[in-house]
Amino acid sequence: MTSNQFIYLAIVLVAGLIIGYFLKRSSTLAEAEKAQKQLEEAERKSKEIILEAKEKSALILAEAKEEAKKQSQELKLIEERLFKKEEFLDQKSIQIDSEREKLNKLETEIKNKFEEAEKIKNQALEKLEKIAKLSKEEAINQLFQKIENENREELSQRLAKLIKEQAEEIEKKTLEIITTSVERLARENVYELTTTSFPLNDEELKGKIIGREGRNIRTIEKETGVELLMDESPDAVVISSFDPMRREIAKLALEKLIKDGRIQPAKIEEKVEEAKQEINKRIEEYGQKAVEELGIYDLPKEIIGILGRLHFRTSYGQNVLDHSIEVAYLAEMIASELGLNKEIAKKAGLLHDIGKALSNEIEGSHVEIGLKLLQKYNIPEEILIAMRSHHNEYPYASPLAYVITAADALSAARPGARRDSLENYLKRLADLEQIAYEFEGVKNAYAVSAGRELRIFVIPEKVDDFGALKLSQAIANRIQSELNYPGEIKVNVIRETRAVEYAR
Repeated sequence: MTSNQFIYLAIVLVAGLIIGYFLKRSSTLAEAEKAQKQLEEAERKSKEIILEAKEKSALILAEAKEEAKKQSQELKLIEERLFKKEEFLDQKSIQIDSEREKLNKLETEIKNKFEEAEKIKNQALEKLEKIAKLSKEEAINQLFQKIENENREELSQRLAKLIKEQAEEIEKKTLEIITTSVERLARENVYELTTTSFPLNDEELKGKIIGREGRNIRTIEKETGVELLMDESPDAVVISSFDPMRREIAKLALEKLIKDGRIQPAKIEEKVEEAKQEINKRIEEYGQKAVEELGIYDLPKEIIGILGRLHFRTSYGQNVLDHSIEVAYLAEMIASELGLNKEIAKKAGLLHDIGKALSNEIEGSHVEIGLKLLQKYNIPEEILIAMRSHHNEYPYASPLAYVITAADALSAARPGARRDSLENYLKRLADLEQIAYEFEGVKNAYAVSAGRELRIFVIPEKVDDFGALKLSQAIANRIQSELNYPGEIKVNVIRETRAVEYAR
């Protein structure tokens, strides 16, 4: 490159730089003018906003001052009303204090007058006692004695009428409840004797049962605790024992031995043991069947098992388990009629004789044994209270206790439920009459209606109408405390007065 060319290039470069500088400066000036205009517009708008805000704040401040003025006036009115009320309450308080003071003075005056009157009364009473030579208590006793003597006949008649009316009403209601309950209860009458007949298909089986020199029969009787009567019937063996469970074990053992065909001492012991195991299963089944029949599902398993043992216990020929189920039904129905808890009544009725299942193993009455047993398995207290009084060993602590006693008596006393021996029956009748003769004024006494009624004739000169009422109660209490009997006994005291005169 030549020097001329270099100079030309440099000039061109400088000229370009100068032209670019001026172009750039022109653009910056335009932007600055635009920004200035925007700034001036913003200042104008801000002044307008500030002016508008000042106007609004002045308006709000004026409204606030007006509202404060109104509230101040209202508070002033409230203060005035409160002040007036306070003055009124102060006046009332002063009046109340004044009235209270007056009442206290009046009370003191009345108390003083009362004490003065009581003092005068006591002085008069002392003077009267000195004049009459009697104390207040003695005078009252003499007055009552005089009234009783003068109105003895009328009192006895009224008392007899009252007792009769109450008795008739109670008897009517009781009869209605009992009749309804008994009619609703439909159960068979089952008699348990002391023997069980075991039929034999072959007469030769008797010889096998007896065994050589009587070995087999002796083993059976020893293992089961029964007596086998071989000559009572040609085609049967009679199993005799007072214990139904022993008779049932012996019967089962004989069935197993005859089915096996080998009747010998060792085999007898084996079959008797099998029979005992089978009886234990049956006991559980009897108990389970009883609770299912009654719809009771919350008793402990142990209690159900012990209930099953009652199937093999009897009372005057009546099966104790059947009797317990019957009492449960009757108690439930009676409780329902009376508006009592029928579920508690039903359970108490079922469990009332449970102690009899163990009475031959544990000392004590069946009631005591039953209570201890039920307490052991946490049976509810209301059931224990209801069942423990059915033989009068405990006081009647709840209405259900009376219900269980009534149901127990109904089940035992209804016709056909139990068998009583003729000897015990005659002795009970004689004891009834003898108790009546031990009371003063009794002329004749007769046990009638199969021992359900004791009819007593008294000497009218020794026993008046009032005394006849007392005599019937005394004899009834004596019978209840000394005799054992099913159901109830009516004590009927009859006083007859005859007036005799002769026309000549």
